[in-house]
Amino acid sequence: MPIYEYVCQECGRKQSFLVLSGWEVEVRCKRCGSPQLRRLVSRVRVALSEETRMERLADPARWGDVDENDPRSMARFMKKMGAELGEDLGSEIQEMVDQLEAGELPDEGEGEEEEL
Repeated sequence: MPIYEYVCQECGRKQSFLVLSGWEVEVRCKRCGSPQLRRLVSRVRVALSEETRMERLADPARWGDVDENDPRSMARFMKKMGAELGEDLGSEIQEMVDQLEAGELPDEGEGEEEEL
């Protein structure tokens, strides 16, 4: 079911409408009621299955720009991975990503006592 974007020629408001295929729909501006709307070309979003997302993550060509010696590169990698999985990174991982983005290496063994 496509959602189309329109701009009103009278008031300039941009708005979206769900248009069912096979149905003739007369769209009017939600603000001023004008029928003078022009359809916009907008981006297409495709929902991917979990299997497809996992296959994309496993593709080495998608991760060729990752430099494991650069903290900022690793932060971008972790954010990209979280976005691909559709997962919230969680507070601990987000803190690590923040450190990496600042160019810092995360503290190793934080909170652990050092043995002599």
